[in-house]
Amino acid sequence: MKNIIIFGASGHGSVVLDCIEKEGRYKVVGFMDSYKKKGLIINGYKILGNEFDLPFVIEKYSVTGVFVAVGDNWVRKILIDRITKINPNIRFISVVHPSASIGKYVEIGNGTVIMPGVIVNANTVIKDFCILNTNASLDHDGYMDDFSSLAPGVVIGGNLWLGKFSALSLGCKVVENITVGKHSIVGAASLVSDDVADYVTVYGSPARVISKRAIGDPYLSRSKRASSRLFISNDY
Repeated sequence: MKNIIIFGASGHGSVVLDCIEKEGRYKVVGFMDSYKKKGLIINGYKILGNEFDLPFVIEKYSVTGVFVAVGDNWVRKILIDRITKINPNIRFISVVHPSASIGKYVEIGNGTVIMPGVIVNANTVIKDFCILNTNASLDHDGYMDDFSSLAPGVVIGGNLWLGKFSALSLGCKVVENITVGKHSIVGAASLVSDDVADYVTVYGSPARVISKRAIGDPYLSRSKRASSRLFISNDY
């Protein structure tokens, strides 16, 4: 069994750990975290340092892969860029909880996690570093671009196109044949019946635009605002 580490020791990291342990393909040797104290024990595993300790940790523990467990799509990209700069040859693993139902001809990219109870139906493409959270349902012929995410309980009809860095929030519903642009957010419990443009937040039933967004605007925690804005790029 190959040794891996998890970057991110908060709540999302704990759920990812559970998925990895139940899937049984990898052995977790510990967490790494940019903000928690080295040596702290989380869910029975030690925090081994931050991203700058990566070369030492890889050598000491014979690490062959990592998983970045950060819930915010843009902040996750920032950390992955840092890790890749430190170690360009690092391998990012994907994780699928054994209770998830994955249909025929489904493509799952690197660094993606599919949580307990998720349903992904046939002919769907999930690109790199995506999150499909607990009990989300993604119907046939869907497409999730890099760094996009589904929160717990999201229900999606067929032929969704979800743009880069966009997020569908807790319990929202999306009818069939919908496009959600890049860097956009659908608010919790919303019903999406029309396409969603780039760089907006929509909310309600039916969902309507309530605000514009900039690259790196937080949506999970305001505490991330400063760090997420440091790495704004026009390439996305």
